[in-house]
Amino acid sequence: MLDGKTICVTGGTGSFGKKFIKHVLANYKPKKVIVYSRDELKQFEMQQIYNAQCMRYFIGDVRDLERLKKATRDVDIIIHAAAIKQVPTAEYNPMECIKTNVIGANNVIDAAIYNKVEKVIALSTDKAANPINLYGATKLCSDKLFVAANNMVGSDPTRFSVVRYGNVVGSRGSVVPFFKNLIKNGAKSLPITHKDMTRFWLPLEDGVKFVIKNLTRMQGGEIFVPKIPSIRIVDLAKAMAPNLPTEIIGIRPGEKLHEIMCPADDAFHTIEFSDYFVIKPSITFFRNVNYDTALNGEKGKPVPPMFEYNSFNNPDYLTVEQIAELNKRLDL
Repeated sequence: MLDGKTICVTGGTGSFGKKFIKHVLANYKPKKVIVYSRDELKQFEMQQIYNAQCMRYFIGDVRDLERLKKATRDVDIIIHAAAIKQVPTAEYNPMECIKTNVIGANNVIDAAIYNKVEKVIALSTDKAANPINLYGATKLCSDKLFVAANNMVGSDPTRFSVVRYGNVVGSRGSVVPFFKNLIKNGAKSLPITHKDMTRFWLPLEDGVKFVIKNLTRMQGGEIFVPKIPSIRIVDLAKAMAPNLPTEIIGIRPGEKLHEIMCPADDAFHTIEFSDYFVIKPSITFFRNVNYDTALNGEKGKPVPPMFEYNSFNNPDYLTVEQIAELNKRLDL
């Protein structure tokens, strides 16, 4: 599927980009893999590890359309992972977040259409579903841009889809390294924002595999949502430090008690497959697409009216023991 392909990963020096590229190099024979990001130090450090002959490193910002056009010339697949992701950062620097997450997304679309890129998958977040913070709102805008872009391609082959998933275990900014650092430095308790808080929980490797699998499923315009387990944050604290008490500190600005991936308002557009959901476009496309059947032949069925997939009503929860085992397996 990726053999012989030229792949560009925006934000390629981030947690997802590094894991994605590691997986691709280990399992496929791409023609070229382009890391597109704006941090030269991270690129230099990454080059010491990922230095295969097919690797290319491009300094550039998704805010710069002309640079993107040059970087994506002759590219077959774009994985758009670049974003400002920290909720507090977005709240304090709103226009910077908009420039990267919204205008940058539109630039990726324009560059992909300009260069007739075959497939584009944009990474989204559960915070884009019924957003209450700026980060989530910008990612919802980004999702809408990538879905609508399928009506802009005319007869060209370019197709755009979105992958939305929850918290990635152990990624930068995740609560796991935060707790781990507190424990290492002899904390007397672990801070919990709310005793009932839940989150979706996804190992990064599984997120990478889900994105790659959707390259075989996508017809353009879908938002793919994996079925993944939930955790209770208090259970995570118990799994990481069973002998430490927890301290309730209150929900932070822009933070939800539970996260949503398929909102009830989108139930009429949501299709359930064996291990994932697809949220169909709410707009009409100028081509006929049957989203009940994925491009690779997988069959789905509509969800019931007012169905909502959130981290609280999720039937799949990890126990304290399962969380501890997962952390051990992932060396967290």
